[in-house]
Order: sequence, then structure tokens, then C-alpha cells
Amino acid sequence: MSTSTLTFAVLALAVLGFVTNRVPMVIVAMFVPVALWATGVLTLGEAFTGFADPIVIFIATLFVLSEALDSTGVTAWLGRQLERRAGVARTRLLVATGLVAALLSAVISINGAVAALLPIVVLAAVRADVAPSRLLIPLAFAASAGSLLTLTGTPVNIIVSQAAADAGGRAFGFFEFALAGIPLVVLTLAVSILLGDRLLPRRTPERMEEPIADPSENVRSWRETYHLSLDTGLIFQAETGVAEVLIAPRSTLIGRVVSPGMTTRDEGLVVLAIRRGDGTATSGSTETPTAVALQAGDAVLVQGPWDALQRYVASPDVIPVGSPRALQRTVPMGRGAKRALTILAAAVVLLATGILPPAIVGLVAAGALIVTGVVTVPQSFRAVSWSTVVLIAAMIPLSEAIVTSGAADVIAGAVLALAGNASPHLALLAICVLTLVLGQFISNVATVLVMVPIAASFAQTLDVSVQPFMMALTVVGAASFLTPIATPVNLMVMQPAGYRFGDYWRLGLPLSILFIAVAVLYVPLIWRF
Repeated sequence: MSTSTLTFAVLALAVLGFVTNRVPMVIVAMFVPVALWATGVLTLGEAFTGFADPIVIFIATLFVLSEALDSTGVTAWLGRQLERRAGVARTRLLVATGLVAALLSAVISINGAVAALLPIVVLAAVRADVAPSRLLIPLAFAASAGSLLTLTGTPVNIIVSQAAADAGGRAFGFFEFALAGIPLVVLTLAVSILLGDRLLPRRTPERMEEPIADPSENVRSWRETYHLSLDTGLIFQAETGVAEVLIAPRSTLIGRVVSPGMTTRDEGLVVLAIRRGDGTATSGSTETPTAVALQAGDAVLVQGPWDALQRYVASPDVIPVGSPRALQRTVPMGRGAKRALTILAAAVVLLATGILPPAIVGLVAAGALIVTGVVTVPQSFRAVSWSTVVLIAAMIPLSEAIVTSGAADVIAGAVLALAGNASPHLALLAICVLTLVLGQFISNVATVLVMVPIAASFAQTLDVSVQPFMMALTVVGAASFLTPIATPVNLMVMQPAGYRFGDYWRLGLPLSILFIAVAVLYVPLIWRF
């Protein structure tokens, strides 16, 4: 059996595993490199080369950058700005987040834009009482469309620009892609608005690492429970916050006499109020605060620095009612926010100028965040979605196998036999459909690399300009909308929204048809045959 046939068999089994959803996606993905090695399609080193791929490292570092923006309150600030300007209506939220995602994708990268906006959109969705699953697929799709706004929006743009020049045409200008990109961003948002209600699922994620806190709700509850006069803006600040704990059974604090205004022994936290198990409360707002001997089950409200609060709730003597870390994230522009933004700005400049490779920029940015104390090493490792990283790394060798095994040549031959010397529009349609299909299972970069020589051959055979063929490849290469494995950003939004494999094609199919229509009908109007 030829290696190309074996590659097709592995691809088919992987797609079947993803579609049936009976086996975890990460297990199906791990089957791919093992199967490619076991069948002799790839060597052992080639089969696992995805785990050393720079794009995988870059994606992992983006999760750390996203955690820094989230934990320092930058995302909370952006979320409030988004809410203030977009309100709580789903349509306005969708438009606002989609436009920001598209613009960020044009400047940095699709992966970077979605990683930075993901926590913001989830927070805005929860506050607006909208299921995140109604916003996150449009976010990913808008970011993909936004990559067509500039030459550096995606590596595919650079590849086709150089290929056009090599094939006897000319390189595309930096903003020339926007002639196709702007209409596609508008169409993507329009389809998401018009069809989203019917085509997007309402799902709840199977696992959320930490519930999104609402400080105003906490303060309202504390006012009623402890009879305190509290102001949300005063007790939750960049450096200090408040936490509520229960005295644990067999705690060493049992029997200790305390009163409001006292400080804890080790962390120096100020006791604001105590509530006994029978419901009676003692707080510093009363004229004569009463000292009480703590008992198991008593609730205590303490105030102090965020780091001290985090150490306090980790003690076995108390049981935290809520997470100080989650509450700290809700403080707009909190501690470390300026450092995080400075590092982000530097990373954006480096990515936009291309001075350093993206993986190096990501590693340097992540290291700088740790060195400057914005995030800790354990916090950084917790922030990375390792299932997403492993899945992407495991699927990368399939792209190489499709090219090296000759499977790509088999596909190209079939397309050439089908299209023959027909009209340029029919040839362009055949190229676009094939690119769209391949792009759902392998990276768009690998797909375009496979299709570039085929498209150039078509243009030469038909004796027409190569420019529309190359631009069409870019347009359809961005239409990776039908499966979660089509692009890393599709995978990034999968777990936070609770998506399944089959959720993507419902909205992705009409969008893909529109992208093909733009590539076949609109692109030749701008870039003539």
C-alpha cells in the first residue's frame, strides 16, 4: 500500500474520530502521529516534530500573556469599556468584539488577537447574561477574516505575495489585501448577526477553572450579612481587597478571642466583621464592637493586600467562601497592569515589524512577565490550555505527511483532470473548493503551500494573470470555519464555550460559501485575469 493511501486512511480515521466525539479529541489527535509512524509514512522524529514547532510554542506563550492581562485587571477594564459602549445586547457585543478582533489580527496575529480577547468576551457575555457559545465562534471567525487586512496579518499573505512575484506577476502591497479583507470582515459579522441565533448553540462549558466573580454582588451580600457600610470601589483596589472565610473544623483559631479592627497574626489582615454560626454579626461599624471567641463555622471578613489574602485563604485553618484571585481580576487596571501593557506593546511592535520570530517574541514576553512579577511561574503553567497545545502539536505532522507522501500530488492531478482548459472562473472555483476542503484538516499555511504551484500552473495553462489566483488562495485559506481543528483559534474557543466538533460547520458553511463567492466573483473584478 502506497504512503499516500496510508496518509488518506489516517486522515479519514482522524476525521471520523473527531466527528463521532466518542473519544476525547486530544486522544484522537495523539493517534495521528503514532499512526503515521506505525505505517511508515513518517519517521519517529518527523511524526513528533509538531511538539517542537515554533507555532506551538508561540500559542503556549500567548496563554501566559492572556493570563497576565486577565489577572492584572486589564481585561476587566476592557470588558467594562466594551460593556459601556456596546451595552448588553448580543448584536452590539458581537459587532464590537468582532471589529476589535479583526483589527488586532491585522496588527499581531489571529492567535494573539483571540488569546487576548477570549477572557474579555467571556466576561462580557456573562455580565450580559449571554452564553459565551453565542459569541466565541464569531470571535474566531472575525479574527480569521481580519487577517486579510494587511500583508503581515498571516504568513499565508506573505507566501502568496512572494509566489505571485515568482510566477511572473507582482508582489501585493502591504494594505492591498484590505480590498478583499474589509468586505469579508463586514460579511462575517453580518452573517453572524443574521444567522447566529439559529445556527450557534447554547452550551455550558464542561469545566470552568474559576467562576467569574461579581464584586458588586459580593459587597451587597456582605452589607446585608454583616451590617456593614461598604463601597465596592473603596474596598477593591489595585493593591488591596477583601475576602470572606469560614473557620474550619479543628482549626487552630478556634477559641481565639477576636474583635473587628484586630489584625491576623501572620498576614496582617484587618478583621472587618465576624458572623457567628447562629447568625449574629459583629462589625467595626457598631459603636461598641464585641470581642468573640471563634468557633468552627464562624464567618470572618478580612481586608488587606491581595497576596496576603491569597496566602490566608490557603491556610488549613480557614475555608474560603470565594476566591480572592477571582475578585482581584475584576479590579480594573490593578496591580501590574502597566507592566503587562508595556510588555504587550513591545510584543506587538516586535510581531508587527517581524524583527524577531513570533515564538521568540512570545517566550521573551512570557519571561518578562514572570521576571517583573506580573505573573508567577505556577500561575503561568496553570494558564496554558495544555489540551489545546497537545492537540495542535499532534496534528501538525499530518500536514507534512500529505505533502511528502504524494497525497497532495494525487489531489492536484485529479483537479487538473477535472478543470482542464476550462474558463478561468471555473478553474478558480476548482482551486478554491479544493483549498477550502484541505484547509479544514491541515493548517492554512500548509494548504496554501500545496495549492500555490497548482494555481500558478492553472494561470500559465490558461495564459492569464496569476494575481487573482494568488489572492483567491489567500481569501479561501482564511475560510477555515468548518471544523475546530482547522485553525488554532477555533480550538482556543472550544473549551471556554463548551463547543462540540459539529458546532462549527453550521455557521461556517454559509460563511465558507460567501468566501468562495468573493474569491471567484469579486477578486477577479479587482485583480483582472
